[in-house]
Amino acid sequence: MPRVARPPLGYAFTLAAAAFFAVNGTVSTLALQAGIPPTRLTALRCTGAALVLLLVLAVVSPGRLRVRWREVPFLVVFGVVGVALTQFLYYVAIGRMPVGIALVFEMTAPVFIALYVWLVRREKVRSRLWLALLLSLSGLVLVAQVWQDGGSLDPVGVGAALVAALCLATYYLMGERGTVTRDPVALTCWSFVAAALFWAVAAPWWAFDASVLGERVPISVASVELPLGVLVAWIIVLGAIVPFWLSIGALAHLAPTTAGLVATVEPVFASIVAWVWVEQVLTGWQVAGGMVVLTGILLAQTARAAPVPTLLPETPAPLCS
Repeated sequence: MPRVARPPLGYAFTLAAAAFFAVNGTVSTLALQAGIPPTRLTALRCTGAALVLLLVLAVVSPGRLRVRWREVPFLVVFGVVGVALTQFLYYVAIGRMPVGIALVFEMTAPVFIALYVWLVRREKVRSRLWLALLLSLSGLVLVAQVWQDGGSLDPVGVGAALVAALCLATYYLMGERGTVTRDPVALTCWSFVAAALFWAVAAPWWAFDASVLGERVPISVASVELPLGVLVAWIIVLGAIVPFWLSIGALAHLAPTTAGLVATVEPVFASIVAWVWVEQVLTGWQVAGGMVVLTGILLAQTARAAPVPTLLPETPAPLCS
């Protein structure tokens, strides 16, 4: 019996996923401030997601895990650049500037995509691309408050967030190509596996002092302290796996483009959570700039004549096709 699409449920799932990802930004900030480096935090998150995806596919549909040798180079680049580096650079960014601002920079990826397909692939793009580019650049100028001496944001954090946007754009473009010949869920699974293996080499597990996970960390709520391991578990389970599955569930009820557009509320949610939880206060100019950038992103999402992949690395196509 075919499944009946329920758009309200799809919107609810997408908004819930965005909320979980938003909360994860602040939880990750607390973990970074507690001393766990971005490399290790990224490795833990990627490895956790990879193990869950491998387990689920191995039980539900093991045949979808088959990989041909000629696919391996693509999967390696896809996983290392699109997943491992995107998440690592995001963590570098939120370690140096407010979570919501870092997300605004990172989510400019659709603008880079539209420019790439126009300049390199010679695809036809709608004229709204130029307005999207203008709004995005203008908004980023406001967010960075460049008229202040040296700007109000950490240059390394800004650079990391912008490179993360480029890596995320690479993920979208490679994913668009990869899903032509591969199952999207398996493709995402192997991308996380490649990311996990990359960090196993770049940040070897034997060099990780697991005892730090037992250290108690203030979580900025009254005088409550939790072991760092609890925060890391939150990041893996509620910051990756749960919103990942909510996003998958949403795609049974919404088109990917629609889900991607709704998901742009994540920087708004993240800014509110960070403001309430850890008092990351944004200036009026930064809030206004963020809204301008998000408007540009929404236009860029629909600038291509062909559909643009709008799913984040944590949100692949549905498990059941």
